[in-house]
Amino acid sequence: MSRAAATSMSSVSWTVSWTVSLLLLLLIRLMGVKTVPDVVCKHLSSQNIRSLHQDGDVIIGGLLNVHYIPASLKQDFTREPHYQPCTGLDLESVKHMYAMAFAVEEVNVNEELLPGVKLGYRIVDSCGRYPWGLHAALSLVTGSADTCNTTASPGASDPAAQTSLQPVPLLIGASSSTTGIMLSRILGPLSVPVISYLASCPCLSDRTKFPNFFRTIPSDIYQARAIARLAVRFRWTWVGAVIANTDYGHLAIQEFQEEIRGKGVCVDFIETVYRSTIDRDSRRAALKIQASTARVILVFCWYTDVHQLFLQLAKLNVTDRQFLASEAWSTSDVLLKDPDVSAMAAGVVGVAIRSSQIPGFENYLRNLHPARRPGDDFLIEFWEKEFGCRVRDTASSYFSASSSSPTKDSAQKVSPPRCSGTESLQGALHPFTDTSQLRVAYNIYLSVYAAAHALHSLLSCSSNISTCSSPENIRPEELLQHLNNVNFTSPQGEMFYFEGADTPAKYDLVNWQRTAGGSKLKLVLIGHVDGFDLHLDESAVQWRTGSSQVPVSVCSESCRPGTRVATRKGEPVCCFDCLPCTEGEISNISGSPHCEPCPSEFWSNADRTACVPLQLDFLSFNETLGITLTTAAVTGATVTAAVLLVFLYYHQTPMVRANNSELSFLLLLSLKLCFLCSLVFIGRPSVWSCRFQQAAFGISFVLCVSCLQVKTMVVLAAFRSARPGAEALMKWFGPGQQRGSVCFFTSIQVLICVIWLSISPPVPQPDLDVPGLKVTLRCAMASVVGFSLVLGYIGLLACTSLLLAFLARKLPDNFNEAKLITFSMLIFCAVWVAFVPAYVSSPGKYAVAVEIFAIIASSYGLLFCIFAPKCFIILLRPEKNTKKYLMAR
Repeated sequence: MSRAAATSMSSVSWTVSWTVSLLLLLLIRLMGVKTVPDVVCKHLSSQNIRSLHQDGDVIIGGLLNVHYIPASLKQDFTREPHYQPCTGLDLESVKHMYAMAFAVEEVNVNEELLPGVKLGYRIVDSCGRYPWGLHAALSLVTGSADTCNTTASPGASDPAAQTSLQPVPLLIGASSSTTGIMLSRILGPLSVPVISYLASCPCLSDRTKFPNFFRTIPSDIYQARAIARLAVRFRWTWVGAVIANTDYGHLAIQEFQEEIRGKGVCVDFIETVYRSTIDRDSRRAALKIQASTARVILVFCWYTDVHQLFLQLAKLNVTDRQFLASEAWSTSDVLLKDPDVSAMAAGVVGVAIRSSQIPGFENYLRNLHPARRPGDDFLIEFWEKEFGCRVRDTASSYFSASSSSPTKDSAQKVSPPRCSGTESLQGALHPFTDTSQLRVAYNIYLSVYAAAHALHSLLSCSSNISTCSSPENIRPEELLQHLNNVNFTSPQGEMFYFEGADTPAKYDLVNWQRTAGGSKLKLVLIGHVDGFDLHLDESAVQWRTGSSQVPVSVCSESCRPGTRVATRKGEPVCCFDCLPCTEGEISNISGSPHCEPCPSEFWSNADRTACVPLQLDFLSFNETLGITLTTAAVTGATVTAAVLLVFLYYHQTPMVRANNSELSFLLLLSLKLCFLCSLVFIGRPSVWSCRFQQAAFGISFVLCVSCLQVKTMVVLAAFRSARPGAEALMKWFGPGQQRGSVCFFTSIQVLICVIWLSISPPVPQPDLDVPGLKVTLRCAMASVVGFSLVLGYIGLLACTSLLLAFLARKLPDNFNEAKLITFSMLIFCAVWVAFVPAYVSSPGKYAVAVEIFAIIASSYGLLFCIFAPKCFIILLRPEKNTKKYLMAR
């Protein structure tokens, strides 16, 4: 085991030993034993605890950290530990001590508060060490200057005086949450009230565990949540944290994380620092801050720890971080006035204990002088430190501590001169006498008044809580009951009361801004916190850059509108990628977690930031596809008209007259209608165009196919009638019967169309099934059954015609028209069989184009297969246009 580890374990073991000894001492005192065994005292007698006290009828205790550098532990592993005196006089804590003394003196001159009763105090320096604080607390509540030696005379502030003192029924102290927890639990069995001015742990609000604890500082819940709301308000989604390795730090960051949960703020790292290893811990934390991408760092530490952290950051030249300060260091003069850390500290935004002024306190501080308080060791040490002279013939602990390390040149050191007595704080500009913004001092001031009002209620018999008491017989449990119900107005006009252990939460929001010269920092009030409400003047904030531009601290830049957040697997939610919204979805805010679909009649714009009305699209005459189909349809109609003219011109020839020329003319007319009806499908659909196009299409094709079917039937009947005994067959297929058959077949389709279009006609409707900015306006089939009957009837006639033509294809004739009909119907059926899958799979207006193509293609097939051979003979082979040639076998 290393020597460092051994030293650390030895220190821990002695701390535990101290605590056990103190508990044993408390048990001995409770049993009424006056003599404390040496086995207990040997752990407690080596320290030198100093105090400041004033006699009175009732004494209240005070426990403050007047010094902030703990005594060093010297251990040679063979002897018991020896503690050297505490060093590092804290001017703020000295001011806090005199704030308590001033409040007591102010109470004593108040004729309405505790009349006839003089209030006294005893303030002890615990030096920030838990064992010392516990020892001092037990000394106060048990009534001894030194717990192991009760010979001190009362009224002496000299620690050498060893006489029994009056026990205190109430203790004002606990400068940390850990100390508050320990004091409350140890003094809880005695029901001694503890009023803390700095212990802010939320756990201390639990009255079941800490029934004797009170505080004049709000719970850390409020400041942690206020800092969290600052992070949310300024959109700092990626922050780091440095916390004290105590209950204060751990519970504060826990509350911070609880508040930011679900609000888009993540903590990149949490570094802990401990006061006894601050050099090493601050170096590690500074390196972590340097390596992190977080630009906003929140710090829950004591100001001395923050000072070391800033010094380490200065060495690393890390000056581009924005710090959020807890109340433990947000108003520290040490940091504000240290030029070595000004580059890091500029722009700090923090939560501070609410400030107030205490009238008369500044004059009280300026009138302090060792000549008027010769027994005040704290004032003498402060005086010698500030003025560099000796008040007494022997140097105080300030000079003793500064020369406590023996060297070979120590004998040659020059002793400081004696003070002349003209030194004074009157008229001096000194932080010690600055009472413009009292924070912790005001908390202590309120603590004294809370204690005074509770004592007043107890001693004046003005309450029904308990029986009357006298100053000589105050029972702590009775005082505790009155303290729970205290309610008064402070000299500053503030209503004061306890809600359990707490007072209503009030904070200031402060900002560290550069002065006009830029070399110094000043503290500026920028808002306040009232409970959970945050009131901030953003225009008054000066950030670390010296401007009003809010710093940015994010893991990933906020996703712009038109994109959505996509979290990265295994990383915090604040680290994400931005994916563009798909078509038909939008996001119109930055950092949107998802894309919203557009309503049915809208579509996303190109940037995916807004839904715009759908653009209606249809097959028009102006586009290439429409022009092509129109040209094909008009050409087909023109060719059909030309064929019709040829047949009219040669209507007396055998080729035209063969097989009922009337049906040929009717067939050409129906084909022309088929070509022309396709034009109705082009253009913007309307109610009447939707109805007319389907009726024209269905009737035209039925008329065409009916003509072909009757022609085929006539061919079959003609050849059948040539057989013996079948002469009467042709009387059923005369010209009148042929015309009647065509009309009959066509009338069935007309009836279907009339019923369909009357009951459930097609209507123009946007085709929303196909996604896109452009939506096709098409004729939607309200009744699929009606459309199916139209197509089915056409198909039935076509199949019948094909079957009859197939049967008549081999009849003995030089020019058998059944062959032509067979080929034409094969093409017709092939086109419409292919039409069905093509129509179903085609999107938007292309489905309409497919239907038009099928109409034109099938019409061209019928036209060329039936009439092209006839026109060839009529125009180019007139010698074959004879009855003899046509009837030849």
